[in-house]
Amino acid sequence: MAARPTRRGLLLAGAGATALAVGVGWTARDLIRPSPTRPVPPDAPAGDERLVSRPSAARGRSVDFYTAVPDGHGDGQGLPVCLVLHGASTTARDFPGLGLGRFLTDAVRRGAPPFVLAGATGDRLSWRPAGRDDPQRMVREELPAWCAEQGFDATRLAAWGWSMGGFGSLLLAATWPGLLRAVAAFSPAVAPGDAVFAGVDRLHGTPLGLWCGRQDDFLIDVQALERALPEPAARAEYADGGHDFRYWGSVIPGALDFVAAALAAPPGPT
Repeated sequence: MAARPTRRGLLLAGAGATALAVGVGWTARDLIRPSPTRPVPPDAPAGDERLVSRPSAARGRSVDFYTAVPDGHGDGQGLPVCLVLHGASTTARDFPGLGLGRFLTDAVRRGAPPFVLAGATGDRLSWRPAGRDDPQRMVREELPAWCAEQGFDATRLAAWGWSMGGFGSLLLAATWPGLLRAVAAFSPAVAPGDAVFAGVDRLHGTPLGLWCGRQDDFLIDVQALERALPEPAARAEYADGGHDFRYWGSVIPGALDFVAAALAAPPGPT
């Protein structure tokens, strides 16, 4: 149970509460104006970007499955994978409209080692089991298997998430130490006493990047998590901004550079 359910509930439901509808009508022109619910992507093309429906045994339903390969890298054969865990106000269907494929291409064009993004819809379950619906198991077992089917290197994994997805990414790393080469968490929806804080010692050995806006109501809790880590965060950055994509969009480039370097590095000791 969250320590401050009213505050957390308002943020999780209200951060960018107008979810993006992605369809054939979306163009780069739609993403020019800054908005709390939409980042402004760089002037770079998306590469091989796909959104398909896959049956998930872990969730007991079909889910949207998203993948993005940087432009110039074909269908991404052999590339490592960054798992993307969405927040409460978005799903995998929103990822093309958020410009994730364009941010990815831009990162690689700036010199980051290439990798792919992959994510699926987990709904508003905080990436934890709820009865027979287990989005965490989907991310742990099914997403890597679906990525391997497409020829990606699912033995090299990182995770990136925002808000609820930042919490879920950290929880994934704590639940299965050694699974992820790195975690990038934007404004993770954490609070002292929750499952991430309870498992914080199990984050030892996983490079963590934390980003949070100074005007974000989660700032105090994110900074408390940073202090509680068993080793210093690989990156911890706090700048002006709120709990929205106006801020998160500004830090996506740095986070993708961080993830790329971790995925390209030799594996650490086990």
